[in-house]
Amino acid sequence: MRWLYGHVDLLRHLRFFVAVAEEGHFGHAADRLGMTQPPVSQGVRRLETKLGVTLFTRGARGVRLTTAGAELLPRARALLDGAEQFEEEARRQREDRGAVRIGVIPALSDRQVAACTAAVRAAAPGPAARTVITTTASTTDLVEAVAAGRLDCAAVHHPALLGALTSGPVLTLPRWLLLPADHPAAGRRPTIRSLRGLACATAPRNHGTAAFDLLADTLRAKGLAPEFLPAPGDRDAVAAVAAGRAFALTADPQLDVPGVVRVPAGDDFALRVRLVWQGSAAEDARTAFEASLRSAS
Repeated sequence: MRWLYGHVDLLRHLRFFVAVAEEGHFGHAADRLGMTQPPVSQGVRRLETKLGVTLFTRGARGVRLTTAGAELLPRARALLDGAEQFEEEARRQREDRGAVRIGVIPALSDRQVAACTAAVRAAAPGPAARTVITTTASTTDLVEAVAAGRLDCAAVHHPALLGALTSGPVLTLPRWLLLPADHPAAGRRPTIRSLRGLACATAPRNHGTAAFDLLADTLRAKGLAPEFLPAPGDRDAVAAVAAGRAFALTADPQLDVPGVVRVPAGDDFALRVRLVWQGSAAEDARTAFEASLRSAS
């Protein structure tokens, strides 16, 4: 298709069209756009000429959308939204150039994530500080992002389906059981069976199928088959526990909130993670990332 004017002009004139449609007046639309009225009127007329349809009926008190204008308005808005998203993505790509992009699962505590980010940043070669962009997401999404090249490396649950990605050793991080403060098992070293009647607040199965199934199997082996409540991170889990609905697991050794008791969970419920990456990407960052996680194990 041949355009009478470039796509940049098209987007500009679409902005005029949307502004006039929403304001119902060329002068008010021009004020909103920070310009005089003639360019707005001319731009809308050029758009109408190009499209071969009349977008507005004009009168002394303002303008009204025609049937064609009303039908095209949502599409105009969608095109403008798409252009803004395109520009935002381009800006992000520009700002991310040279940055190290790492991923972490919500099961890691805020303290652990901060330590990993700081370690990767400190590993930057030379005197200039490296930009580190840290993304929190499920194991499934992190594996996909690393495979697609959107992340340099990520700490994910073990076990997990990793496809062709390279992975580091399995690191074992201690975890603690979170119980409602008024639960009978909260005043002593609880057994897993003593948690009957409580749901288990944990990341949903689609966040990491293999790790979820391992947790469920471990609980069943200890005599418990609980209902599962979706809780991707500590905030969701703590809310469910404080409400008396569930127990949960946390990797944060300093988590201390009202209505919740924290007790050691034991080796069977430790958090097992490993780093994944492609090829030899960001080797110095990976080394620092893994060392930080290892220090927490």
